[in-house]
Amino acid sequence: MPRAQSDGPEAPTLEDRPSVFLRALDKITARITEIDIPVGEERRFGSLAISVRYCRTRPPIEPPETYAYLDIFEIRGQDRMPVFSGWMVASSPALNPLEHPVYDVWVIRCSTDAPFVPAGSR
Repeated sequence: MPRAQSDGPEAPTLEDRPSVFLRALDKITARITEIDIPVGEERRFGSLAISVRYCRTRPPIEPPETYAYLDIFEIRGQDRMPVFSGWMVASSPALNPLEHPVYDVWVIRCSTDAPFVPAGSR
């Protein structure tokens, strides 16, 4: 089947990646932590639980861009309160930021390989 003609430039193609590399800031202690989370898994940062649904990046032949879909919950005792759910864009962290009084989280890049996790550290 032939491709339909389009009047504008082609939409950029995206490649799914197995994990996302994040940078997180604790505003109280000024501690910056780098976190590598496999897609479909969850990691803790302070009182936050961060899970990744998707991490996509453009191929190297196109302008660089990384998108990650995150679900972030604040843990208070037995309660999980949602504080963020949506796409974050690496080049524009202010476009759709986590709005939290204590923590900031930014997408840095998608990783091409799943991160190494030592046994017993999960």
